[in-house]
Amino acid sequence: MSFLPDDEYALVERSVPIVCVDFVPVRNPHDGEPEVGLILRESPFGRVWCHLGGRIQRGETIHDTLQRHARETLNTSLLIGVDPQPLRVHQWFPPTMHQDLNIDHGIDPRKHAIGLSFLVELEGDPEPLNEALEFRFFRPGHLPEPMWPGSARLIELLGVHVS
Repeated sequence: MSFLPDDEYALVERSVPIVCVDFVPVRNPHDGEPEVGLILRESPFGRVWCHLGGRIQRGETIHDTLQRHARETLNTSLLIGVDPQPLRVHQWFPPTMHQDLNIDHGIDPRKHAIGLSFLVELEGDPEPLNEALEFRFFRPGHLPEPMWPGSARLIELLGVHVS
């Protein structure tokens, strides 16, 4: 795969939406109430908790993209099929774009992104790497603060109740 130099990629980000995967690890402890896995990371909003994911590279399948981001962020893999299909397509906009949208969306000051969004199961024990300063599971009704703007709503829209 070839990569664009940083200045050229910045032009692409300013010019077109970037296709990404968004994923939320889920587990069901013995009491049956699901928990969602989040990473703590540095962001344009400061240190925040958020779901995982990132851009799809040219020539990369969605399966391989999900596995790459799980490996690079948590040093683990995902229990997914060879052709996973998103539960939701979630849109992320810079705050200066579409401030009056009447749709559920998230905020990303860096770019306009289209997120193919998944609930996933981890294989093995996660170990935070690279952008992930920490990884923890949380009950949906007890998500940590601060969260990346739109991340909690994405979790809810994926069908994990957030109260």
